[in-house]
Amino acid sequence: MSTDDRFGVGLSQAADPRDAAAEACAAARATLGGSPPTLVVMFASPDLCDDAEGLLDAVHDELAPENLIGSMGEAVVGAGREIEDGPALAVWAAVLPGTEVIPFRLVARPLGEGLGVLGWPDAVADAPAGNIGPIIMLADPFTFPADGLLAELNDEPGAPVVVGGLASGGRRPGVHRLFAGQDVLEEGAAAVALRGATMRTVVSQGCMPVGPEMVITDGEGSTVRSLAGTPALDKLEEVVAALEPEERSLAVEGLMAGLVIDENVPDYTRGDFLVRAIHGGDRESGSLIVGEQVRVGQTMRFQVRDASSADEDLREALRAARAGLGGAAPAGALVFSCNGRGTRMFASPHHDAAVIAEELGDVPAAGLFCNGEIGPVGGRSFLHGFTATMVVFGSGSGT
Repeated sequence: MSTDDRFGVGLSQAADPRDAAAEACAAARATLGGSPPTLVVMFASPDLCDDAEGLLDAVHDELAPENLIGSMGEAVVGAGREIEDGPALAVWAAVLPGTEVIPFRLVARPLGEGLGVLGWPDAVADAPAGNIGPIIMLADPFTFPADGLLAELNDEPGAPVVVGGLASGGRRPGVHRLFAGQDVLEEGAAAVALRGATMRTVVSQGCMPVGPEMVITDGEGSTVRSLAGTPALDKLEEVVAALEPEERSLAVEGLMAGLVIDENVPDYTRGDFLVRAIHGGDRESGSLIVGEQVRVGQTMRFQVRDASSADEDLREALRAARAGLGGAAPAGALVFSCNGRGTRMFASPHHDAAVIAEELGDVPAAGLFCNGEIGPVGGRSFLHGFTATMVVFGSGSGT
């Protein structure tokens, strides 16, 4: 990434869309050195999206970005704060002279007995493995099958990873708003693929592993019949009984399954497990039902989640991302946090935004609370819940 890269962010709580755009864009523009932004990503609360067209026009008038995407969100993250109530607009802007930005839009349409996704650009589909990525995607949860698209991408060798989230704040189709270029969308997805930028992805699933790692010795679909040669339900009870009292109390409140996606690493850490809910068990067969397809030979470890483990997990993930930038310094971040986090999970407001500032420094960061978060685990992209996913941009001597 070029040392000429610049990032900025602005946050406004003005109730009028044009006033909000003027205030947020002025703050974002202040650190760009007078250059028009290569990419703007905007996040707006539902009340500001009542005049989504006027809001978008105002952002274009203020910044004249080359590329723009954005989304409505029930809560907006920006400039070190998380605004969970009332009007809010966060505008994140970047000048990226050494980066190619490929914007595109996706829609789902009936295809045979299911849905097909249209709009995938040839420049991304035909790119060599590792040449592009990650893709930053914002999607409508009612009209776009994000999980289906990600499953297809995971079956394509060398496909780029995807980071982003699902719009929030609406309770029925047609209410959410997405922003793509100079257009307001009511369906589908808005995305950009980046080539040549220094970036690292963050996926913090907010969990703490408990008990031993175990191999699935019998299972099919989402059913785990046995772990380490023992009926899965019996193994769960055995693991819980052996936990320390504090861990056991968390397990009683809700135990989850962590599944290793990439087995080709010597030791598994938190970030190697895809965390999914345990939907139930069958006492007669001893099986467990988990929220993901499993395979025999896959490693599994039980997980628990609370505010403390979520805080620790996010800090570890951010430190790993910072280390992964090598000689580049953290310079900006886009944040996609679950709408079950914020003050619904943590005792004080602005938790994720504050942790980002503490671990990465005072970098321009913006995002939203999502209806589902997208990010990679083990090199494959998944749709998550109760997760914070991010893209961290670096600048300086990184490559």
